[in-house]
Amino acid sequence: MITEKQIAETVKKLCIKANTILRPDVKKALCKACAFEKNKNARFILGALVENYKIAEKESTPICQDTGITVVFAEIGQQAKIKGDIGKSINNGVAAGYEEGFLRKSVVNDPLSRKNTNTNTPAVIYYDFVPGKKVKLTILPKGFGSENKSKLYMLNPTASMEEVKKSVINAIKEAGPDACPPYMLGVGIGGDAGKATFLAKKALTYKIGFWGESANYKTLAKELYKRGNRLNIGPLGARGKTTLLGVNILSFPTHIAGLPVAVNISCHVLRSASATL
Repeated sequence: MITEKQIAETVKKLCIKANTILRPDVKKALCKACAFEKNKNARFILGALVENYKIAEKESTPICQDTGITVVFAEIGQQAKIKGDIGKSINNGVAAGYEEGFLRKSVVNDPLSRKNTNTNTPAVIYYDFVPGKKVKLTILPKGFGSENKSKLYMLNPTASMEEVKKSVINAIKEAGPDACPPYMLGVGIGGDAGKATFLAKKALTYKIGFWGESANYKTLAKELYKRGNRLNIGPLGARGKTTLLGVNILSFPTHIAGLPVAVNISCHVLRSASATL
């Protein structure tokens, strides 16, 4: 039996972990970029980013001042036994984590009246029912400097592969240096408009180097990665060869009359943490 207390405690710890300890794959990508970057200014900035995450982990302080809106992916086993309200438990855990971890609370109660809830809740929760008896919770704190650069393209079903590529590259160009590159791209292709944007965000929870679910999507992701890094935007806009840390693509069947392509950009502080109950 999984209790409300267990869920809340797990979420609390994941919120603090995600905001203070950078994911191993992101650490590796930043260090690799720093080692291979030839542009002097870009290399200096990458070195500072590496130093920043090391200090944050050592001192248990946020890697970035924008500790994000809390996005939660809840994969619930169809045979899982849960006592109580899972949504309420998740939000209680988020509130406790942001309070205990001294994390900035950035959520407002209404998009128009804009009064801060002072708890960083409600979280954005996506539920998915999967086989099994367990519950997997993934926390993705999403800062809005990069979230504001998200794009949705509703392409014609006759769009060529080159048009798909140009749409994604256009999103990177429009973001420019404004969302704290080097970026990690999550790309969602297919479904309807909502599904595509969901897939783009979920793709960010996959490790750098996942690329895609099949050979075709892996090839596409690698091509986008190469093209993106040829844009010469560079770390924080300093130019150089490191504009992207990686590209992950998730896809879903779609309607005969459409081809949705969504791009979700993460800054260099790509944060997520997971646990299974």
